[in-house]
Amino acid sequence: MIRAALIWLLTALPALAASEDIVAGLSQNRVSITADFDGSEILIYGAVKRTAPAPEGALHVIITVEGPSRALTVRKKERTAGIWINREAVQIASAPSFYAISTTGHLRDILTETENLRHQITIPRAIRAVGISQQAQNAPEFLEALIRVREAEDRYRLRERSVHFTEATLFRADVVLPANLTEGLYRVRIFLTRDGQVVDRIERQINVRKEGLERFLFNMSRDQPLIYGLLSLLIAVGAGYGASAAFRFIKR
Repeated sequence: MIRAALIWLLTALPALAASEDIVAGLSQNRVSITADFDGSEILIYGAVKRTAPAPEGALHVIITVEGPSRALTVRKKERTAGIWINREAVQIASAPSFYAISTTGHLRDILTETENLRHQITIPRAIRAVGISQQAQNAPEFLEALIRVREAEDRYRLRERSVHFTEATLFRADVVLPANLTEGLYRVRIFLTRDGQVVDRIERQINVRKEGLERFLFNMSRDQPLIYGLLSLLIAVGAGYGASAAFRFIKR
């Protein structure tokens, strides 16, 4: 029994000695959405802490920034008699409102599919679409369409080789958050990989909140929808009357 324990300890010591850990931070962990908000840039930086010389194999970093997830419906339109009509539809259980991936290398070269499945790193893996094959024919096309649309809206991104290593242990990446952000907590995950295997990971959060007039109107629309609707109607009527008066004045 003692001999077996000693053998296990001797074989485990090299692995423990060669451990690599991530130490990371964010330039800001809070983003305020105001009336003139046009996006924000987050600096993600960190270092690799070692207790022994680096093992063999190339070291890489993968960073993901994930916005709040929501359930949604993806519909397929078909043209009938010159009119576009909704036909088949697929229910997606959960899809991130924003998802950005930054890496030090090509993703297919620095991450195995097994690790991708375990940690759900790539965009298709981050979307929960279980059971869609039973909802429509050619169900994967609906998932591809969702990804294509959100990539065009700059809400889904893959930026390979955009994480920069310095002195073999320091890294940094700049992630631009678009103007059309969804309010909520954004999860930042940093993965350290070697030979395609994840050797360490760490998580941080960014709190995105509406502030000022945006916060006031948002709260009113949720807490006092009747007053919010009447106020919106009054503003629309006033704007229409003002435009009409201005047009009449110009004609004179």
